[in-house]
Formats: sequence, C-alpha cells, structure tokens
Amino acid sequence: MSEEKPHGLGTMAVHAGQQPDPATNARAVPIYATTSYVFNDPEHAANLFSLSEFGNIYSRLMNPTNDVLEQRLCAMDGGAAALSLASGQAAITAALLTICHAGQNFVSATSLYGGTWTLFTQTFKQIGIEVRFFDPDHPEQIDDLVDENTRCVYFESLGNPKNDVPDFKKITDTAHKHGLPTLCDNTVMTPALLRPIEHGVDVVIYSTTKFIGGHGVHIGGAIIDSGNFQWADDAEKWPEFCAPSPSYHGAVFEEALRPVGNIAYVMHIRTHWLRDTGAAMSPFAAFLTLQGLETLHLRMPRHCENALAVANFLENHELVEWVNYPGLPSHSHNGMAKQYLTAGAGAILGFGIKGGEAAGKKFIENVKLASHLANIGDAKTLVIHPASTTHSQLTPEEQASTGVSPEYVRVSVGIEDADDIIADLDQALRATA
Repeated sequence: MSEEKPHGLGTMAVHAGQQPDPATNARAVPIYATTSYVFNDPEHAANLFSLSEFGNIYSRLMNPTNDVLEQRLCAMDGGAAALSLASGQAAITAALLTICHAGQNFVSATSLYGGTWTLFTQTFKQIGIEVRFFDPDHPEQIDDLVDENTRCVYFESLGNPKNDVPDFKKITDTAHKHGLPTLCDNTVMTPALLRPIEHGVDVVIYSTTKFIGGHGVHIGGAIIDSGNFQWADDAEKWPEFCAPSPSYHGAVFEEALRPVGNIAYVMHIRTHWLRDTGAAMSPFAAFLTLQGLETLHLRMPRHCENALAVANFLENHELVEWVNYPGLPSHSHNGMAKQYLTAGAGAILGFGIKGGEAAGKKFIENVKLASHLANIGDAKTLVIHPASTTHSQLTPEEQASTGVSPEYVRVSVGIEDADDIIADLDQALRATA
C-alpha cells in the first residue's frame, strides 16, 4: 500500500496529536487538571519509572493536554519529539544546560532577545558556563571560537529586535563540521513561516507565549528535537545520552530509546531537567496555547501583510530616520529573507524616530490603538522602546551588538486593519514633532 499523503500545516495545526477523548468522546482537547495518574498494577508502575514503558506518572513530567500540544508542535516543525515547559526562558535554559556544564562553553550569535543575552552573560556565568559570541553575518567566526569544551551553536531565526536573517546553511554546516548540534530560537517566525529543521537545525526552541499562543493570555515554552543529530557518533563527547545514567539505574538513554527513535536529547530533558527543576507547563496553559495554535497558519500571513504595509508607510514618513524590516527591498538582509523567509518576513519591525530617545518615548506615550508593553506576538499591535526596557540591563556596546540604539522603537504588528494601525502610528509620530 502507498503511504498516506502527509497533512498540510493548517490541518496539522487543528488535528495533529489528538483523537477524540476516549473517556467522553469530547472533540475539543480536555484540560486534564490532575497531579497524578493511577497505575494499573505494581509492574506497570515499575515499567513507567524505569522508562521501559511510556505513560503518565505525574504532571510535572507529563500531562495528556500538554502531550497533544507537544505532538502538534512536533508535527508542524517536522521533528521527532517535543517537550513543553513553563516559559520560553525555561525552554532555552533546559535546552542548553542539558548539554552545557561548568567549565564548558557554547557559541551564540550576538543577535539576541535581551532576556536571553542576560541569561547567557550573567546567570550562566555564575554557574561556570561561558558564552562566546559570533556575528551571525560572519558564520566563519565560529571556527575561531570552538575548542574541545564547546558544546553547541545557538542563534535566533530572526534576531529580536535586530531583525537580521541568518544564513542557516552556513551556520549549521559550520557547527556540524565541528561535531556540534545547532539550537535555534524560532519564536518570531513560528513553523507557519519557517521550519528550521529543513535548513539543518537540530533543536528548535519556542516561547509559545508569543505568536504560537497568539493572544497574550499565557506564558509557555517548547523544545522540538529534530532527531537528526547523531549523539552516538561521538559517544565519549556526549555521556549525557551515551553513558549509563545514575538516575535510571545505569540505563543508557541512546540505547534504551533507539527502538522508538533518536530522541535521547529531549527525553533526557524531560526525565532529568524537568523532573528535577519542575519548570512544567500547566495543562491550562497548554489548552490555551492549543487554541491559538489552531489559527497560527491563518494569523501569520495577516501579521506579515500588515507589517509590510506599516514598514512601507514608515519608510516614507518625514519623521522617521530609518526602518528595520527584512521584507523591505532596502533592508540589508532582504536577500537572506528572500532565500529563507519565503512565506513572509514576520511581524516585528523597528524604526528610528527623528529626535532620538526623547522622541521615541513621546511616541510611545501617544499611541492609542497600539499597546505599550513588554511582549510580542499578540493579535494586537504592541510597541516598546527597547533601550530603556527589554535591553536596559545591557551596556551601550551590548545594546548596539543586539541591534538596539537610543532612537529604536520596536513594533509587533498585529492583525487589526492595516489602515487603522498606520493611522495610529502616524498620529503618535506627529505628536513628537
């Protein structure tokens, strides 16, 4: 028999990972508000705890509502396994600390969200993990940063708020040449606009708080394991997966999980990092995220359409110095956007307002339709002044490397009518003159 045709992204967004509830035949995904699950018998319990059988033990580790979200995200990104967590920051932390330990280092692009930069340069430093930065426009710099203690290469699929588009192939090829996995934060693009695994990325990370949830109602994060990185090819380098685990009576994760796929990485996070630190997504959060995910493939094209219209308007405004949106032909990364972001350049844009930081703050004070808050990816249009908020902990030099300048205003363009968004931005700009 021929293989069944794979479902499209929109169908996966609505159906992947779910069957009608077996107990009630409910069509919608139920919220399984339970801490724990009854074992069938002592043998069943022992099998679950020894990882010889998959199933539910305790909602810090797994939950049926979360499981649907994990399977759905995994299907949409083309991965092998996924894990939901309490926030995007929790997902980044778990993804890295699973393979990076005291005395080791990892290589990261400079184009980072401010909270990620602080995590890497401050918190990780306190626990003995070094971050080494490269300019994503020059992936060859990775060669000079890697040594025997380097564990991975990390970057964002679209720098937030720098809006630079990395050359995925060059970055992943360079990392793989050194036997290193690549981790990519795809929060800003989502699988509706970009599937990083198709471009060589090994692990995809999300803040589901943003576009995936889409409505600003709950915090969450996720890790998608491509299943492509072969940890066993250098077993000595990766004892986390290829050596006996003291936490599981000497089980070797890579061997024990081989019958179900190359998913040792994400299972190790679930059974070690998530188990021991407890950064679990609640089933209520998973339910709300699923509601947003069902319309992701409809919302993202509208976000992109509106963002391009706003960017074109701002580029021709007399009170605007410059506009940063990779969908514009004038943007320095428009060529990369055409190569990798064929479904749209996303909803995030920045612009430099004439009058510098003072004018930027006055602009934000005068928006009416747009909301001034520290988030992106809402259905509503959001604005913020990064230099005085999200990136305020960074030095001026660090701000510059992440793409933030004193006059920079970031806009997360929503799905309202584009004419209304433009009218609001226009009146706020004129209030600064």
